[in-house]
Amino acid sequence: MSDVLRALIGQLSLEPIELNMFRGLTTNTGQPRVFGGQVIAQALMAASRTVEGRFCHSLHGYFLRPGDPNLPIIYDVDRIRDGKSFTTRRVVAIQKGEAIFNMSASFQVAEVGLSHQAEMPQVPGPEECPSDEEMFSGSSIDAWPAEMQRMMAMRPIEIRRVEPYSFVKPVKRPPHQQVWMRARGSVDADQVLHQCLLAYASDMGILSTSTLPHGKSFLSGLMTASLDHAMWFHRPIDVTEWHLFVQDSPAAAGSRGFNRGTMFTQAGELVASVAQEGLMRELI
Repeated sequence: MSDVLRALIGQLSLEPIELNMFRGLTTNTGQPRVFGGQVIAQALMAASRTVEGRFCHSLHGYFLRPGDPNLPIIYDVDRIRDGKSFTTRRVVAIQKGEAIFNMSASFQVAEVGLSHQAEMPQVPGPEECPSDEEMFSGSSIDAWPAEMQRMMAMRPIEIRRVEPYSFVKPVKRPPHQQVWMRARGSVDADQVLHQCLLAYASDMGILSTSTLPHGKSFLSGLMTASLDHAMWFHRPIDVTEWHLFVQDSPAAAGSRGFNRGTMFTQAGELVASVAQEGLMRELI
């Protein structure tokens, strides 16, 4: 297991501080705010800690304020309902006495029923695609600023892009992108942990999909931030295996971009779906 993945798993080992209340640590990577995927993953872990024998099948969250990377986050879980088949939880993430994120999550007992799925696109495999480190580091014209290269080296999720793209000098292209992703190392078999890690990864770059047809990026003329995030888990997950994250953006308006994603195993099994709206405000 890589050190960065071990650190993330450590962040997901929340400290119980009161009934239904947990403390999560943050890591300052040099960015002005906490990565949204970390908050989603910790909130899901907090909710899961109050549920037995059931796994999350959907979550819906709103980012309310930027998180301070120098402070821990308190997660307050409200046990909304415990039914025969479904369990509902509401989580509020708090810093400095204010809510920075809230989320509803639903859990279900394991059931067998009707099943179908969309087909995975035919794309080159991960071994044929360049990693982000290869594409955006070094001295190439596409290289990210040095401080962002350092941040990229600390990411616990490995990403390989099917379609090359420059965030430094973006060009207009259709709002579609596909990336392979997996955890950087082995992970215990705990399915809750795998769900949380996939939730973390689901916020890695999906917002950039809605910027593609405009030839802009967060490095070239846009202020970007996640506004809300939804995720559905369809099947069991193994984040140590490669997953193809297929993304598209049907619309953007009002300085907001709407993005969708589906996550497939290499064998073509659809395991999760994602939707996110994000701020994409032009800088004057």
